[in-house]
This record gives sequence, C-alpha cells and structure tokens, in this order.
Amino acid sequence: MGTGTDEAIVIVGASLAGAKAAEALREAGHDGPVVLLGEEHERPYERPPLSKGYLLGSTEREKIYVHPPQWYADHDVTLRLGTTVTAVDPAAHTVTLADDGRIGYRKLLLTTGSSPRKLPVPGADLPGVHYLRRVGDSERLKEALRPGARIVVIGAGWIGLETAAAARAAGAEVTVLESAGLPLLRVLGREVAEVFAGLHRDHGVDLRFGVQVEALTGGPGAVTGVRLGDGATVAADAVIVGIGITPNTALAEAAGLEIDNGVRTDQWLRTSDPDIHAAGDVANAFHPLLGRHIRVEHWANALNQPQTAARAMLGQDAAYDRVPYFFSDQYDLGMEYTGYVEPEGYDRVVFRGDVPGREFIAFWLSGGKVLAGMNVNVWDVTDPIRELVRSGRPVDPAALADPARPLTEL
Repeated sequence: MGTGTDEAIVIVGASLAGAKAAEALREAGHDGPVVLLGEEHERPYERPPLSKGYLLGSTEREKIYVHPPQWYADHDVTLRLGTTVTAVDPAAHTVTLADDGRIGYRKLLLTTGSSPRKLPVPGADLPGVHYLRRVGDSERLKEALRPGARIVVIGAGWIGLETAAAARAAGAEVTVLESAGLPLLRVLGREVAEVFAGLHRDHGVDLRFGVQVEALTGGPGAVTGVRLGDGATVAADAVIVGIGITPNTALAEAAGLEIDNGVRTDQWLRTSDPDIHAAGDVANAFHPLLGRHIRVEHWANALNQPQTAARAMLGQDAAYDRVPYFFSDQYDLGMEYTGYVEPEGYDRVVFRGDVPGREFIAFWLSGGKVLAGMNVNVWDVTDPIRELVRSGRPVDPAALADPARPLTEL
C-alpha cells in the first residue's frame, strides 16, 4: 500500500547530508511534504566526533546530533528511522521499503553515504575487530580503549590515525600497520606525511610501514593478534580496521543511474535522472572550479552540498563549487586542509612557519598555482588559503613561504 504523496521530496539516508537537505528545503521555501528515511534507529548525527571528541569522552552524546528531537516535527519533516529502502523506481517515481510499502516522490535525494571497506583476510570477523562508522561502533571501541590494552590499527589514513591518537590518550599500547611507506602518503605526499609519522612516533605509537596483513588470529572469544606477511604476529586485545570506505551505490545502480566511483552527478548534484539528486559521500559530482568530477569523503561536503541539492530540486539556480575542506585533531595537533590535489598531482610543496614545531602552513603547487593548503596549529587562515586556491593565479613561492607576507596580499 502506498504512503506519502507524489508531491513529496523524499530523502534516502538520514545522515548529516540528509538532515541538512531537509533543513535547506524548508529554508529555501519548500512547504510541501518532506520525507527523510534512515536505516539506523538513531536520528541524524555527525560522524567526526565518533573518532574525535565522542570517542575520547570529551563530547556528550547529545552534542553529536544534527537537530534536537523536536526539530523534525516542528518543521513538518517526516523522519522514519529503522527504515530500509530496497528499490527505487524512476519511471513510477516511487521508493520501495523493506516491508513492501511504497512512497511516491516528486524529487528524490540520495544521501546514502558510504560503508567501511572490510578486511579481506581470515579472522576478520572475530570478536574484538572494530570498524568505525556508526555511533554504536564508537561506543564499542571506547570500551576497548583502556590503559595497557594492546590496540592494533590496520590502515594509517585519517580514521586510523585519529583512533590511534584516542587509544594513546586512553593509555593503550598502539601499533599501526600500513602497507604504504608513510601515513596518508597518497593524500598528503611524502613531505607532509613525514610530519604525521613523527607526531605519532613522538606519542609512543609503534608505526610499521610496508607491511601486509595475512590473517587475524584468535578463537571464538576474541581476536588475539595480527599475522603479517613475513610470518610475524603482533599481539592484540582489539583491532581497528581503517582501510577506506566504499560509496553505497547499490540502490542507484539498480535504478539504472550512472555510476562512476559513486553516483555521478552534474554541478547541480543532479544524477542521470533529472528527478533524482545525490549529495555527500555517495556523490561523484562535477566541480566547476576544478573542471572535473570528484567525490569528497569529508564532513564539510556532507554539510554544504545539501544546500545546493535542495535549491536545485526546487528549480532554483544553484551549483556546488565550494573548495573542498576537511580537518583533523590528533593529540595536540589540529589541522585544516583546503583544496584538492590528486596523488602526485603537484610539483612542489612550500612550507611557511615552523615545521619541526608543528606550527606551519603547507601549500601544494602545480605550475606555480596553489592547489591546496593545510594549516597546522595555525588558525584563521582558511579564508585566504581558499582565495588563493580559487584564484588559480601563479604565486611567488618565496613570498608564499615568507611569514612576514600576509596571505591576503599574495
């Protein structure tokens, strides 16, 4: 039996992106039905605290939610939690639910996010093996981070390093295993990756690079170790796997939408079906500033893309051209990264400030143009960095490196 109305705007994915899209629709003047569907039983929440403040115990649970409980009723948004969408029918303009119910839509927004990549080795399903994506994951991991516990982190990306820092803050012994030669090597390049390697070594983390995980060992009760390709075993009371995420495209693909490292959209976040949009982790969107499609797996994208999607679904002129941005907090290091650089897509890195003291700005350049900048323990500089990236004009590297030259004058 059908529910809802063909005039509804339906959002599949009660995530940060989904909740902000509902908010943006109301702010843009939409007074028709809005239906927000989510698989989880938690109302929409933000994910960064799960590997930062909430995991560390410094952020209260109520602080992670996008809106207070009453917000959805107050804004006439139908929030249906614990609801799985099993199919999208673009021709009929309906979504099918796991209970065989159907909801009609006028416009549909996919904010289905992404899922952690599973470790493809024997023993990966043992108790004590943790992935970090949902609030329950963070709570279970928090229980494992105790003084003296032997924590092995597989993968030295952002999630791996942030959870390693949280484990050390809890007094655990931490080993990080990474197949590449440095942490974050593909993201930051060798010059800046060295900074993060030094940071974690200085905080007592055992970093092991160029290693392959062959299996996880243990019994029915729990994981006890990680066996490496050279035959060595690293003892573990808990294992954290952070080897990347995969966009949740199954619904879109089954509906016949164009898929290419996510759901492919134009700059208005419109998919290959004009009545279906996508935003957040799942969207591989054309970026007019960069002149190419990119899929950004960070909080700022999930926060800001929905405003564009909402306005575009309402027929308003809106293109998403924000410069990508993300942040990370590890120990006493806080950083913000503004811009976008393909792996090995730059020809030099310019530093401004005290790199050994971890108080600096790094700029990635190609042909003299600033592609991205990362400020480490230096604040209130993201706006000028963003303008340098947006301008696309060549910058004198010597002036860029000179702390006496204001970024606003370059």
